[in-house]
Amino acid sequence: MKKSRKSLKRANQNISVDQVISNRILILTMAIAVCFLVIFLRLFYLQIISYNDYTAKREDYTSIKQYTSAPRGQIYDCNGKVLAKTVVSHNIVFTSPNNMTTDDYKLYAKRIVKVFNVSTKDFTDEDKKQAYITYKSFLSPTDSEYAANHLMTSRELKQYKSGAWGDNAESKRYQILMNRIGKKQIGEMTQADLKLCVIYQRMISNQSTGQENVVLEDVSDDDVAYLVEHKTEFPGFDVDFGGWKREYPYGEALSDILGSVTTSTQGLPSELASYYLSRGYQLNASVGKSGLEYQYNDLLAGTPEIAKITYDSKGLAQKEVVQEAKKGYDIHLSIDIELQSTLDDIVKNTLSENGGTVNRENFQSLFTTVLNPQDGSVLAMSGYQMDLDSKQLTYFASGNYMSLVNPGSCIKGATVYMGESEGVIKPGDVIYDKVMNIGGQEFGSYVDHGPVNDVRALEVSSNVYMFNVAIRLAGASYVEGEPLNVSDLQGTLNKMRSYYSMFGLGNKTGIDVPGESSGYMGYGSEPGMLLNYSIGQFDMYSPLQLAIYSSTIASDGNLYKPRLFSYATEVNSQEVVVSNEKKIKSVLPKKNEEYLERVQQGFRACVTSGDCGEDIMKYSVPVSAKTGTAEVEEWTTANLVGYAPTDNPTMAFACSAPTSGQNNQQVAANICSTVVMPKFIEKYFELYPAS
Repeated sequence: MKKSRKSLKRANQNISVDQVISNRILILTMAIAVCFLVIFLRLFYLQIISYNDYTAKREDYTSIKQYTSAPRGQIYDCNGKVLAKTVVSHNIVFTSPNNMTTDDYKLYAKRIVKVFNVSTKDFTDEDKKQAYITYKSFLSPTDSEYAANHLMTSRELKQYKSGAWGDNAESKRYQILMNRIGKKQIGEMTQADLKLCVIYQRMISNQSTGQENVVLEDVSDDDVAYLVEHKTEFPGFDVDFGGWKREYPYGEALSDILGSVTTSTQGLPSELASYYLSRGYQLNASVGKSGLEYQYNDLLAGTPEIAKITYDSKGLAQKEVVQEAKKGYDIHLSIDIELQSTLDDIVKNTLSENGGTVNRENFQSLFTTVLNPQDGSVLAMSGYQMDLDSKQLTYFASGNYMSLVNPGSCIKGATVYMGESEGVIKPGDVIYDKVMNIGGQEFGSYVDHGPVNDVRALEVSSNVYMFNVAIRLAGASYVEGEPLNVSDLQGTLNKMRSYYSMFGLGNKTGIDVPGESSGYMGYGSEPGMLLNYSIGQFDMYSPLQLAIYSSTIASDGNLYKPRLFSYATEVNSQEVVVSNEKKIKSVLPKKNEEYLERVQQGFRACVTSGDCGEDIMKYSVPVSAKTGTAEVEEWTTANLVGYAPTDNPTMAFACSAPTSGQNNQQVAANICSTVVMPKFIEKYFELYPAS
C-alpha cells in the first residue's frame, strides 16, 4: 500500500514537470512567432510602405546637389527706367565626370581653346594670376618653380610644407602668391598658355563638390550650335540656355553707387567669400560685390535652381532639377535718372573745363548731392575726379559719402543755432564785425562788416560773429591783445560738436550703400581752434553730410536717414514686397524753433542780397543757400549748401569743390555757386515745376 502511494506521488511529479516544460515550450514558440512577426512587419514597412522614401534618401546620399544662380532682379529709377538690367546669356558649362584624370582635363581644355572663341580681354587680373599658378603646376613636383613655389621665401615654403600654418595653409599660400604675381610672371605665358590655364582652372575649380562651372560666358550662336552638334566630343560640357548677364543702360551714370556683380565664371569674390558662404550661397554663385548690388543682394539674387546630379555607367553627370529657380525681386530707387544724367553732365563739364587751369591749378574733384528734404531720399548724386597730368576724368559719385571736405562758412547756420540755443546770443543780437586781436594774432572776416545781427551775419558770412559765439560758449571774454582764457577747452569743443551732430555733421548718415566715411575730427590744444571750428575750418565732413545739414534746416529740424532704395516688387508686378520707409533719426527741439527760423532767414538773405552769388539769384522760384570757402594750405575749397523752394522745399543740396581755387577768392570764384548749382536748379525746376 505504501509502495503504491509512492508510485502515485512520483507519477504526479512527472506530470507536473511535463506540464511546466510544455508551457515553457509554448511561451518560447509564441515569443519566436512574435519576433518573426515584428521582423516581417518591419521588412514590410521598409520594403513596401517606405520604399520610395528610402530610395529617395539613398539617392540623396549617393548624389550631389548642384546650385545655379537665378536670373537677377532689375534696378529701376523712381520713374520706372531700368538702371541695371538682366539679359539672357548663353554659357558653356562643365560638370566634371567622375573618372577624369589631370591629362583629361588638359586635353579638353585645349580642345575648348582650339574650337571656341576664347578672348583674353574677358580675363580678370585674378584669372590671369590663378592661370600662372596653374601653369607652374604643370611642371614636375621636383622643379623649384612647381606651383609657383619660387615666389615664396624659403622660410614661408618650409612653414607651408611642415604644416605650421595649420588649417589656413592653402588660403595663406594663395594670398601670398596672388600678391606677388605681376605682369612679369604673367608675361612668361603665351596667349595660348594663358587661355588653356584659365579654362583648365575653371573646369577644376569645383571638381571636389561636383558643382557646374561656367567656362565660357555669353557665347555666340555659332559656338552654341557647334557644341550641341559635337557634344560627344566634349564630355561633361553643355550649354546653359538659362544663363544671364548684367547690363547698365546708362553707362557710367551712378555706376559706382549701383556697384557691380560677379560674373558666372568668377563666382564669390574672394574678399567676400566667407560672408556669402555664411548666408548659404555657393562658391559658383553670381553675387553683388559692391554698391547697391552688394547692399541689396539678398533681394536681387532670388532663389537658385537646385538639381540632383548622379553619374551614369560612363561617369557622365545626369541632371535632375528638384527646385526651379525663382528670379530675384526688382528694386526701385529714389533716383531720377534724367536728373542724375543732367547733374553728371554739369559736374563733368565743369571739372573738365576748369580743372587744372590758371588760378585753379589744384582743382581735381567735384561733388554734388541732391536730396528730398521731406523724407531724406536721394534724387541725384554725382562726382568726378581728374588726373591733373593727363586731364583724364574718373567717375566718382560715391565720393559724396566716401570722401571728406573742409566745409568752411556754410556750416555757420549750426553755429548761430548753437549760440542762441545755449543763450550766449539772442535772436537779433548785434556784434560789431571788425578784426580781433587775440594774443597778438589777428582774426577777422573777409572784410569788416561793421554791426551785424545773427541773420546779417549769415548773409555776409561774418567770421567775427561766429568767433564771439564760440568765445562766449567757452565762458571766456575777448580783451583786445590778450590771449583767450578758456577753462574747459575740450568740454567746449565737445559741446560744439554735439550741436553740429544734430544737423548730421561729423556722423555717419546711415545711407544704404557700403563704404560711408564718418568724418574727420581735428585736434589741438589752443583756444584758437574753437574759433576755427565755429567757421568750418577744423573738422571735415562728407558732401553728403553737408546735404543732410541743409536738408535738416529745410525740413524745419527733421534729420532724415538718407536712402537710395525705395521699395522692391515681384518680377513683372507692382506688388510691393519690401518697403524702405522714411526714417527720422532726430528732431531739433521744438522750443528752439525761433532759432532755426533765424538760420533760415539768414540763408534766404544770402541769396537775395547776392552774397551767395548773382547767378543763384535769378530764379522765379525762391532759393535759400549758404556759401562756404575753406583755406587748405594755399588753396580754397568751395562749397554751397541750400534748398528750394524756400517756403516748401522739395530739394536740398550740397556742392563741394575741394581746392578749386587759390586763396585769393577774387581770382577764382566759388564754382559751385557760379556754375554748378545755377545750371542744375534751372533744370530741376524744368522737370519739377514749383506749385
